[in-house]
Amino acid sequence: MSDFSQSVDAGAGRESTPDELAALRPAKLVLAEDVHVGEALRRARESLGLDVEDIALATHVRADYLAALEELDLDPLPARPFAVGYVRAYARALGLDPEAVVARFRREIPGEDTALRAPLGAQFRRHARFGKFAAVSLVVIIALVGWNLFVRLGPPRTHVDAAAATTQVAARPNPGPAMLGAPLPAPPEATTPPPYVTPGLAAATAAKGPDEAAAATARIAEEAAQAPTVNAIAAGAPFAPHGAVYGAPRGGTGVILQAMRPMSLVVRGAGGQVFFARQLAAGEAWRAPAVGGLTADVDVPQAAEIFVAGRAVGPLSQSQTPIGSMTAANSSAR
Repeated sequence: MSDFSQSVDAGAGRESTPDELAALRPAKLVLAEDVHVGEALRRARESLGLDVEDIALATHVRADYLAALEELDLDPLPARPFAVGYVRAYARALGLDPEAVVARFRREIPGEDTALRAPLGAQFRRHARFGKFAAVSLVVIIALVGWNLFVRLGPPRTHVDAAAATTQVAARPNPGPAMLGAPLPAPPEATTPPPYVTPGLAAATAAKGPDEAAAATARIAEEAAQAPTVNAIAAGAPFAPHGAVYGAPRGGTGVILQAMRPMSLVVRGAGGQVFFARQLAAGEAWRAPAVGGLTADVDVPQAAEIFVAGRAVGPLSQSQTPIGSMTAANSSAR
């Protein structure tokens, strides 16, 4: 860096303007004529003992741009108009006539000064589609305006007299009261399964009477008590069917009764109607549907293992047990 740069740094803490820089130059500074304008500027700068950085500091032009101007290499520069501006600032910093130096530059490097190159320059062209879009928009606007004028200025609409309309309505014959058909039956509950009817149970009971049915039930209970049980089930064991599973196909209340040995199972509703009745073999089970008020009636309570939510909770403790109490007892046990 030259003594000039040091004087600038040691000054008032600011950069000198090109005019202040020119005031420090000799009054008589002439560019050489035997070389091109860039070389002449370089010689003038060196005659003053200045570096390229000194001129860049005073003109706020990049040093590599100034070095390219001294070589008359315009490729690194953004565009020719910028190069002309850089030459003018360079000449002013040296105390030369800027316009005279610019005129010499244009004579030696002829060309147009208006067009800019990318990336700093941009040449705007009107897109061909813009004209079509404008034309279509104009046609649409004219059509809308014409339609509004036609609606507003067209022939008046015919309005029906309110009194005449009332007279016409009054002249119509009275059709009489509306007739409604019989009400439709209520749809069946989707979650309520039809009661299971044991084949032959009604016929046997009707033919032999309640005494014979009671004797048959006692005989079945005795046979079930003497029949061997399946493997004992530990509390909390998962449900594993070892035969047919009757009742609800899936879901329901989550209660399953599984026969550990042959037993009779009768499930009644709140009104006493039979929902399910069957002699279950060892391993067979019944899944309770989502119906409230059901009661399980078994002949041998210890033969029926209770499963709630797929887990064993123990055998029945009595012959008649509400299904809801099985779920409640399991919840309280938790």
